[in-house]
Amino acid sequence: MATFHFDFVGPERTLYSGEVESVQLPGSEGEMTVLPGHAPVLTTLRVGVIVVTEAQGSGKRIYVRGGFADVGPTSVTVLAERAAPIEELTPESIDRDIEAAQLAYDATEDQQKRQELNAQIVQLQETKNLLRL
Repeated sequence: MATFHFDFVGPERTLYSGEVESVQLPGSEGEMTVLPGHAPVLTTLRVGVIVVTEAQGSGKRIYVRGGFADVGPTSVTVLAERAAPIEELTPESIDRDIEAAQLAYDATEDQQKRQELNAQIVQLQETKNLLRL
């Protein structure tokens, strides 16, 4: 199967760089799967899990909390606000993210910001349930 280059850069380190068959992204407008030859797109990312398929039956899952994805026909680059391999997540780490989002929600009176933070809290709780943490 055809491949393309995928780079995933977190705030502290590069979490992935290599040739892949597909990447599933939690876009702000919904889930999207990128395959070789994809039309160019720049999208924001919401809280969720990026699924990287390296070859049939093998791949990686990476937790992401916000950021951007630059998609092109021969490459995808993700710049994440916060990210970690699934293996490094703990219930406590997601609970800390939920608590931080709730504190930010309580600290603002900006209704749009409150809606965004509420959506983040819901997404974090869904991610925790999805990963069974």
